[in-house]
Amino acid sequence: MATSDPVTFPNWNSRIWDRVANQRTKREAVVSSRPAGGAPSRRSASKSGTIKRWCCGMIDFSRNGRTTHSFQFQSYQEMSTVRLGRRLPRILVVDDNADTMVLMRELLASRGYDVVAVPDALHAEAEIRCQPPDLVLSDVIMPGKSGYELCRELKANPATRLVPFVLITGLSDREDRVRGIEAGADDFLNKPIFAEELFARVKSLLKLKEFTDELETAESVLCTLGLSVEARDPYTEGHCERLANMAADLGRHLGLDEESQIALRRGGYLHDLGKIAVPDEILKKGANLDPREWEVMKEHPVTGENICKPLKSLRMVLPIIRHHHEHCDGSGYPDGLRQGEIPLLPRILQVVDVYDALRTARPYKPALKHEQCAITMRAEARAGLWDEELVMEFFSLLDKKQQVA
Repeated sequence: MATSDPVTFPNWNSRIWDRVANQRTKREAVVSSRPAGGAPSRRSASKSGTIKRWCCGMIDFSRNGRTTHSFQFQSYQEMSTVRLGRRLPRILVVDDNADTMVLMRELLASRGYDVVAVPDALHAEAEIRCQPPDLVLSDVIMPGKSGYELCRELKANPATRLVPFVLITGLSDREDRVRGIEAGADDFLNKPIFAEELFARVKSLLKLKEFTDELETAESVLCTLGLSVEARDPYTEGHCERLANMAADLGRHLGLDEESQIALRRGGYLHDLGKIAVPDEILKKGANLDPREWEVMKEHPVTGENICKPLKSLRMVLPIIRHHHEHCDGSGYPDGLRQGEIPLLPRILQVVDVYDALRTARPYKPALKHEQCAITMRAEARAGLWDEELVMEFFSLLDKKQQVA
């Protein structure tokens, strides 16, 4: 099978090594000015040896004085042309060894990535707060927090847990790798690192991140559609946001896991998405719908569920959308479920939905005070409409909030 000639980069070695050597000369000048007896630590010596082997592994492919690489792009101009109109993937490199940072930045920048290199976890956290990266490449052993700790914290944060995290390590023990997996690392790179392996891992993980971003974008579009339904009725302004916040708060108050709290928040925005198919003359009429209009209105939970069903990330939200109009006595819609058949999350959203509706003025009714809402909802719960225990917990939560305020 014929193979294409690799793209060549003349003087590639000298260009990178000049930068490394300059930084090393500056550091050695500082070290030489210190009093005698300040021998380098075993870790520093080890890292220096590792970086030299690593550099050779990554870039010393010289043949006849020329360095060859199987790169896809022959110039920065070509890369920028291909990526015209798209944001460059942002990669955060975290390593306390300056040689490593320079090499990683140069190599990854050669592939058209936006690379930021920092010396420790503290600086990494500041960069992430400023602008979340698309990928993190982190050393394991660093001053302050280790790579394991940084990874664990990012994976525990809903805002950054989907950012791919790669641990770069010279540690080879199985226990070290297990520790990284437990911290949530998406992949590992062992030192010395070869350029081809680095590029392949980075490309694969960035593609995965791109798919994840597309899913998040789809969710955002659906949430925006939910808000557009709300905007059709001036009397429900802010309803979705209030519902999202109160439902998540009640889930937290009940001790539900984070995934359930996220589902409740999303359900607040998406529960009435199906009303996008309900005509304005029915949607804005409010009360006194005739039988035909009422049948149209009762279709909106199923319509909303069908819209969101293709997204697997919304699987926990689907029951909220479909069942938030069910009643514990079986008189609700669309399925006429009873208390033991209605899932917990729809019952939670249902309670806060009723409260917000009672507190909001509509053309056919005035807004009720908090005390009146409590009396009304407790009476309706005893009559079999709502989950009586959840109603009690909800007002307990509101009472606690008032005391704190």
